Amino acid sequence: MAILGLDEKEYFAKGHRACAGCAEALALRLILKVAGENTIVVHCTGCMEVVSTPYPETAWRVPWIHGAFETNSAIASGVERALKVQGKTDTKVLVLGGDGGTYDIGFQGLSGAFERGHNITYICTDNEAYMNTGIQRSGATPYGASTTTSPAGKVSIGKEEQKKDLVSIMASHGSPYVATASVGYHADLIRKVKQALETKGPTFLNVYCTCVPGWKTDPMQSIKILKLGVETGATPLYEIIDGVYKLNMPQDPNSLKPVEEYLKLQGRFRHLFKPQPKTEEIAKIQADVKNKITCLKEKSGKKC
Repeated sequence: MAILGLDEKEYFAKGHRACAGCAEALALRLILKVAGENTIVVHCTGCMEVVSTPYPETAWRVPWIHGAFETNSAIASGVERALKVQGKTDTKVLVLGGDGGTYDIGFQGLSGAFERGHNITYICTDNEAYMNTGIQRSGATPYGASTTTSPAGKVSIGKEEQKKDLVSIMASHGSPYVATASVGYHADLIRKVKQALETKGPTFLNVYCTCVPGWKTDPMQSIKILKLGVETGATPLYEIIDGVYKLNMPQDPNSLKPVEEYLKLQGRFRHLFKPQPKTEEIAKIQADVKNKITCLKEKSGKKC
């Protein structure tokens, strides 16, 4: 990790029970290395909570508080206020949650904390479904993905709704820093975590993470898939700094790799290609991806 300029000390230690190839576990390792030891973590129920804290063991080397899905941000708000009363303004309050606990169940508390302006950094490790409880669809699940509650079949394409644009929703709360990141691009992720933690006020980061059993992927291809997510535009990387959009990569909608390169490596999209390719549905996903990148490019440099 020295090559990335990170602390050699591990604050999310080895020995946890995460699956081989779990990008979410790697995300936490990198995030905690950036945050450092003067950090209090508030973490809601989810895969990472379960695999990292089997009683009486823990993988956490910083103060860590477990909260319910819906109380995560409320707990963090209380921690931030308590630290403020004690004059401990240099202690970071880092809030972690999966997409189920962020996009859906925990959104009310998250919205309230940001509206009140608490000095916290909320990072969503987004693997696009409720993986811990059985791979059910969430507000973050993309169109066409097959889950246990949006199964693909003869009369179903999988999830029929688009992924919720939570990043824009959080920016609309007046947050000074909101961004997306991917575990496939370590340097970009590290930079954005650092900026989010150093920016005063409520900041939000959505980090794309593969889930081997949920996405039905080869654990050795987790990073490759995440890179393809960015290169095809399926999971675009951008920032919203004081309301101004900045598209990170790629910049040109016409330079994107075909989205099917990303979809083909994931079992949750297998039904789009077998027994024969569903060309209309794949074309729809491709068009939606290109439109998203085009919109982000048009917003880039502007305050929206």
